[in-house]
Formats: sequence, structure tokens, C-alpha cells
Amino acid sequence: MSARRVFAIVGLAGFVTTLDNTVVTVALPTIRRELGVRLAALEWVATGYVITFAGLMLAGGRLADVWGHRRVLVGGMAVFGAASLVAGLAASVQVLVAARVVQGAGAALVLPATLAVLARAGERRPAGVAVWMASGAAALALGPVVGGWLSEHAHWGWVFLLNVPLAALVIGLALVTLPPVARARARLDVPGIVTSVVFLASGTFVLIHGAEHGWARPEVLLGALVSLVALLAFLPVERRGAEPMADLTLFRARSFTGGVLAQVTWGLGANGVFFYTAIFLQDVLGFTPSASGAAFVPLAVLVVAVTPAVPHLERRYGAGRTAAAGLVLVAGGMVVAALLRPGDGWAELLPAVCAIGVGSALTTPLGSAVLGAVPESRAGVAGGVFSVSREVSGLFGIAGIGGIVHAAGTFAAGYTAGLLAAAALVLSGALVSVVSVS
Repeated sequence: MSARRVFAIVGLAGFVTTLDNTVVTVALPTIRRELGVRLAALEWVATGYVITFAGLMLAGGRLADVWGHRRVLVGGMAVFGAASLVAGLAASVQVLVAARVVQGAGAALVLPATLAVLARAGERRPAGVAVWMASGAAALALGPVVGGWLSEHAHWGWVFLLNVPLAALVIGLALVTLPPVARARARLDVPGIVTSVVFLASGTFVLIHGAEHGWARPEVLLGALVSLVALLAFLPVERRGAEPMADLTLFRARSFTGGVLAQVTWGLGANGVFFYTAIFLQDVLGFTPSASGAAFVPLAVLVVAVTPAVPHLERRYGAGRTAAAGLVLVAGGMVVAALLRPGDGWAELLPAVCAIGVGSALTTPLGSAVLGAVPESRAGVAGGVFSVSREVSGLFGIAGIGGIVHAAGTFAAGYTAGLLAAAALVLSGALVSVVSVS
């Protein structure tokens, strides 16, 4: 296999599927105006994707192990591309929401399969995982920028249509580059798949709608109950199953558990920064929407620029210490951002953005450590667990910081307190990384 082609496949696939988490947010007002829809329906354009994406990712990882990573990657990307085409051409909100739900399902197949591909990359795995993680971090930062530009200068449908040629390119590269892999002699753990999907999808729903509308609403409380019941059913199903979907013994590997936990702390902090800093820049510092989006471009550029050097640092200092240094930088950048005050501008903001960008790049060895701690036959599930941890921790970060923001007297005071609390969590991840990741 050509390493460059493999890196292109996982980088593009990771970028385009993660981009759809945030690219639509800036375009929502335009969609609402042109389709004439109520706000409640409009919310599902954004959340429908996230719920199926997070809810099906663990199952997607297991399918990659059983059916073969190339087959699942190509199939998932075909579903994602076709749903993107429907979403871009949608003339009603019902069609758009349905397409977004299917998009999320396709992405949930793609992302764990890309990590399963990298598990077989041998000595090139650390570099490949660095590309994969950097592409995701860059997509999170660039999503609002791309969505804002497209909705302002073109039809809003291009927010989704841009996925179609990228999906076709990934499919073409995968078919000519990745060798077919024989199906594993394993049965699908249907009870495990069903309970995991219900647990993750309902839990994601609770995090999104609880943070948005309040935690005491009946639908949020019902979703929390459903998620808890599904989790309580999932754990014994997986412990007793002959061929469990998510082998819980994987968590006995110190690097696997440590890498996932450290990644969770990054997700808790970084996603809160992306979400609330965009609001803070406009409402408190007086940035225009365009300038607010542009503020994240240096972060994305630094992630991409620093990533090629990370495997060399990992070989010299080890995965745990390299990732820990990155998490310390991210936490430091968050502290600087938390101390911004009215009247501050680019000069005060850039140090925070640059520290978070460089630090995020240095955390990429976490993915390689997680994959290296499990057998290749379980790489899909390991990739699913790692991907879910990044996605769900981001929702927890937005919800947690949001709770602090809303409890404070002013948005500025809440923003400061929320980011300082998140920085402390990220620092705890640095300690976990040093102690447990190798």
C-alpha cells in the first residue's frame, strides 16, 4: 500500500465527516429563511447528524472488524456522499433532516474504519494516526469558516454538496489502494449493537437538548432514563457474550484506557473553546461574524503544520509525554482565552489560539497508543471507542461549560469560569497521559 495514498484516504475521510459537525451551524439562519421552517425543526438539521454519528460509531467499528475495513469504509462513504447530495438539493426541511440522519449513519461507518486501516500500517501507523487526528481538529476549527463563507457567497446547499466530490475521491482512492480483507470468522453481537446504539444515541440527544432547552424537560428526562437502562443492559450483555461487540477486557490495557481518557479531556476542553469563544468574540469583544470565524484559521493551520513533526517527537520522548506536553499547551491557551477582556483584540487572542493549535497537534500520539494496545482484529472497535470518546466528550464539554456560563451573572464571567474549569480538566488529562500512555 502507498503510505501517501493511505494518509490521503484517512485524512480526507476524517476531515469531511468531522467537518459536518460544525459546517452547518453558521448556515442555519439562511436555511431557516429560505425554507421557512420553525426553529424546533431547524435544530434537527444540526443535531440529527450528531446523534446518528455518535450513536452508531461503536457499531460501525465492530462492522469494520467483521466485514473488513475497506468494505465498510467504501460503503459508509457512499452512504455519506449520497445523503450529502440529497441534503444539498433538499427543498423541504423534512427531506433535509432525513438526509442529515443518514449522513451521520454513513459517517459512523467511515470514521472507525479509517482507524482500522491505520492499525495495519505497521511502522507508519503513528504518522497516519497523526494525520487522522489533525484532520479532525482542523475540520472542527474550519467548519464555521467554511459554512459561513458558503452560505454568504453561494447557495446554502453547497454546505452539503461540497462533500460529494470529496466522498467520491475517498472511494476511488480506497478501491485502488486498500487491499480486500477477508471477512472475520465472527458473528455480529446483535444485542450489543442494539443496546450500544440506544445508549449512545439517547445519551447524545440528552446532552444536546438538555444544554439547549434545560435538563428538566420531559423529553430530556426520558432520554436520560432510556440511556441509563440501555447502558445497564449493555454491560452484562458484553461481559457474558461469546463474541461481544465491545470486548470490555480491552480496558485492561493501560495505554488503551489512558489514551481514551486523555482524549476525553481534550474533547471536553477544545470543543467548549470552539463553541463559546465564537460567541464571546462577537458578543463581548465586538468581532464581526467573519472575523470571529477567521480567528480559528490560525489554529487549524498550526495543527496541520505541526503534525508532520509529531511522530519524530513521539519516537524521541514517547507517546505519553508528547501528548501530555500538548495537553498542557491546550490548557495554557484556554487560560489565556479565559482572561480576555472587553477591548482586547487580535494581539491578545492569537497567543491563546496558537497554543491550542500546537497543543492539539501534539496530542495525536494518543490515537496511535490506543490502536497499538489492542489486537488488529479489534482495531475497528478500538477506533469506534476512541472516536466516540472524542465526539461525546465534545458534547459534554459544550454542555458543562454551558452550565457554568448560564449560572454566572454575565456571559463574560461565565465564559471565564467555564474555560478555567475546562483547563483544569485538560491538565488532568496531561497527568493521565504521562502515567498511563506508552
